[in-house]
Order: sequence, then structure tokens, then C-alpha cells
Amino acid sequence: MNGKGGTGKTTISSLIMAHLVTEHKGAILAIDADPNSCLADALGIRDPQTIVGICDDISKNMNKIPAGMTKERFIEMRVQEALTEAKGFDLLVMGRPEGPGCYCYVNNLLRGVIGSLTKNYDFIVIDNAAGMEHISRRTVGTVNKLLLVSDFSVPGIRSTKKIYELAKELGIKIGCAYLLINKSTGPIYPLGEEIKATGLKLIGDVPNNEKLAMWSIENRPIFEFEDKEINNRMEKICEILMKG
Repeated sequence: MNGKGGTGKTTISSLIMAHLVTEHKGAILAIDADPNSCLADALGIRDPQTIVGICDDISKNMNKIPAGMTKERFIEMRVQEALTEAKGFDLLVMGRPEGPGCYCYVNNLLRGVIGSLTKNYDFIVIDNAAGMEHISRRTVGTVNKLLLVSDFSVPGIRSTKKIYELAKELGIKIGCAYLLINKSTGPIYPLGEEIKATGLKLIGDVPNNEKLAMWSIENRPIFEFEDKEINNRMEKICEILMKG
């Protein structure tokens, strides 16, 4: 999941998670790769351990590393233990650094963890940070389905084009790439030329929904959300993702 800030990537990620879990699609891992760590809240998980927190803790307490074990191996072990096991899915959270610094090491670690975890799950849903940071750092080298989320605007759609083009330039292997228009307030056909210019397959749109917005404001778990129109839209979108 990617797109510019404010498009609702986390909401869409959580709705996809809700569909996978309620439909019992298999073993599911959610990865909150956004430093703001909003996906955990949307899924009803409070104060999970984070990869950044683990790295910080180990850096401050090097004496905790067992004799004969490398720092990298110890961090990998701690990250495996940090997986939050919830009802119907597991969750891994990247987190936000406490002070200034570079995400390069943590991104490299996340890349390795994703690679080792992939074989254990049928589905992995990754909610990325806004923009192109994770794409440029190649957190994931292979993506079965890239879902780029735009709001109901020309700048949002053009942003997805830039992200998609960068992903291709970096040689990221993408099975299928889709564009989803979120928070639509009318017909999307006036945006037809802009959508076509992205080179992405339009998977559909999710209408602006006051109830869904309030759900996020009230910090309520997405699994309790019920709205016939939103649920029907997401069911169709998930069906395309499964088949595409």
C-alpha cells in the first residue's frame, strides 16, 4: 500500500485486513511500515513492540547480547519474538525513532525480516509510509500486488504515477499494480485522462464516508465497522486483488 499523505492508505489497509480475517483466507501478517504506526490502532492493537524500539534497546544494552551471538542475529531473534499474535492475524510494527537518525539500518532489517517471514504466511499486507521513502529504499524487492491509493484529486493521482514509475526504475518486481481512488465524492470519469496516464489498472473507488471517518477519529477497531456500501466496495476490490 502506498500513496501520498492523507489519502487513507491505513484505512484501506485495515479494511483489506478485515476482509481477509473475516473470510478466513489463511495465515495473515500485517506489517505497519509507517513510522506513525497507525495500522496497529486501526486493527485494535495497543502499544505493540516495534522494530525501532528493539534496535534502540539493544544499542543501549549491548551487554544483553548472548555470548557467541552477533548483534544482527540477536536483533532478528528479538524481532521474531516481537510479532503480535492477534485473533486471525499477526502484526509487525516498524515504529518511529526517538531521535534524529537514518532509517537505512532499520529498513535493511525490515527487508530481511519480510524475506524470512514470507514463507510462513498466505497473505502479507504492508502499510507503507506516505510518499516514496520505502520504495526508494527497496524495503520489499518483490510485490505480488502493489495498491497505490489516491484521494479524489489530480495531485493524488499524479503522485501515484510518480511512485509507480520509481518502483519500476528501481527494478522492483511487481506482479500487478492498481490504482484505488479513496474518499470519492462524485463520479470519477472526469479524472479519466489522469488515471490513464498513470499506467495503473483502476481497481475501483471508495466513497467518502462520514461513519468511517468517525470510526478512525474515535480509534475503534476496524473489525467492528459495519457499512453495507463500504463493505461491498471492499469485497469487490479484494476479489480483484485475489484474482489479478
